[in-house]
Amino acid sequence: MLEDEYERDRRRLPRHLRRRPEPEREFSFELRPAVRTDMPDVREIYNYYVTNSVVTFDEKRWTHAQWVEKFDHLTKLGLPFLVAVSPTGQILGYGLVSPWTGKSGFRYTVENSIYLGQAATGKGLGTALLQALVAACEEKGIREMVAVISDKGAEGSLALHERLGFVEVGRMGRVGYKFGRSLGTIYLQKHLNPKKKESILSRIRAR
Repeated sequence: MLEDEYERDRRRLPRHLRRRPEPEREFSFELRPAVRTDMPDVREIYNYYVTNSVVTFDEKRWTHAQWVEKFDHLTKLGLPFLVAVSPTGQILGYGLVSPWTGKSGFRYTVENSIYLGQAATGKGLGTALLQALVAACEEKGIREMVAVISDKGAEGSLALHERLGFVEVGRMGRVGYKFGRSLGTIYLQKHLNPKKKESILSRIRAR
């Protein structure tokens, strides 16, 4: 009602005195490697999903120390950890890859994780982060990328991966439990085109 009254009052004014609605600001961002000082923002983005969704099966919020430890570990392995930053310096989202398992035979395979701040969803940022992760992994000699997605409440993530060429390779039912309900997982995989013959993970683990 108040908006209708405002619009009527605005129309009574001469055209040259009417206040024009401000145009929506164009959504823009820059992708760059994450640094340690990004971890508080990364933590807040992730913890939103811990407490409000089933896209992650974590039930306890992560601490700053946990994120710093993860960042240091991925940095040591030389694996991509990217953040999307607004023109004002706000962290809008992040994407990273982790080793598929700790066994050396899986050294050419990684699992990706992408999370966006609530104000940055539905604007193409997830696509940009996943594309950048794929390219970065190919530069480092990674051959396979895997995504493990909840079979409930993660339809957007599933659609994103399928658009970028990930193929469903399996499902597991009722292996998770959160918010009083059982959840399954969907496994998707994408074959990469590595630029190097050797994975960076194989060099680190050989030391």
